[in-house]
Amino acid sequence: MRKTQITIDVELDENHIPENITWNAQDGGIEKEETKATMISVWDDKTMEALRIDLWTKEMPVDQMKMFIHQILISLGNTYQRATGEEDVAQWMEEIAEEFAVKSAIK
Repeated sequence: MRKTQITIDVELDENHIPENITWNAQDGGIEKEETKATMISVWDDKTMEALRIDLWTKEMPVDQMKMFIHQILISLGNTYQRATGEEDVAQWMEEIAEEFAVKSAIK
């Protein structure tokens, strides 16, 4: 069996707030790529719940955070459609993403 790694390094200030975030993905040729925010979700099948880590640096602008959330909402709809084949629900999720974009004043 082949293994690969994706790693995220977080530098914290004295108050444990992220100052710098970098990530590495061996197979993608990504090494120490800087980012201002990351969201990671994993499924715990024992407790039947999603576990999350949401991090962003002090330097992440609010307008970019809104765009980040919007793009995540769109990709959730795409992932849902690929996983379930339920086009109607995926379309509804995309509509929610667009409503978010309007309400958050990014569109």
